[in-house]
Amino acid sequence: MSTPCACVFFDIDGVIRDVSRSYRRALADTVEHFTGGAYRPSQKEIDDLKAEGCWNNDWEGARELIYRYFERQGKPRLQVPLDYEHLVIFFEERYSGQNWSGYIQDEPLLVDTAYFQALDRAKIRWGFVSGATRDSAEYVLKHRLGLDQPLLVAMEDAPGKPDPLGLQMAYRRATHQETIPAFYVGDTVADMQTVVNARKAQVTIPWIALGVIPPHVESEDRQLYGDRLRAAGANAVFEHTRDITPAVVATFLAQLADRN
Repeated sequence: MSTPCACVFFDIDGVIRDVSRSYRRALADTVEHFTGGAYRPSQKEIDDLKAEGCWNNDWEGARELIYRYFERQGKPRLQVPLDYEHLVIFFEERYSGQNWSGYIQDEPLLVDTAYFQALDRAKIRWGFVSGATRDSAEYVLKHRLGLDQPLLVAMEDAPGKPDPLGLQMAYRRATHQETIPAFYVGDTVADMQTVVNARKAQVTIPWIALGVIPPHVESEDRQLYGDRLRAAGANAVFEHTRDITPAVVATFLAQLADRN
């Protein structure tokens, strides 16, 4: 591709794949297991946790919900005998299973290959910045979507969001230091805060945060969810990832040109 007009980077969970019956189910299973069956968080409770902006890692999110449950029972977290490594193993047994036989099979795709082909035709460079493990991310991108060697910054490659380093790494790989507008599409407060932090770190690059409301959010809660994303820094919020078309990107680029 010649010099692109923009870069669009995507989170994966809740943006490229629906993880309400996979990652989130594994998270709820883990909390339920390590609280002895006494507490299983709802989707809304998981959303509320992620709205705090610092629980992008679902293993850590599960651990935090377990600690908070015991604190409500009057037991300080330092007195909770929770083995984090054991927690991760339990979580991954549910989510990944043997040879991807776990909940990962229950992940509807939210876009298709044609979506990325349309970005290519519009000279928009794209890639992925995700807190998912590399194996899990590549499973959906390569095996499910059929993308060939997609640009990917995964959990193993950079600090967790909202640290902007992973997004900055993806930008450098996509642009080779060219200064072109960059979009990040995410579904959580941490995703939007990542863009805000990238703006602070690299003020010469136009960073644009696009929020997507994930499929699991009930209709009566979608407005509130979108408001949370806007409050965290989203320039715009969309109902579906597929609504973020080349025409939408072009509109933002035109607005940037008008300001300059």
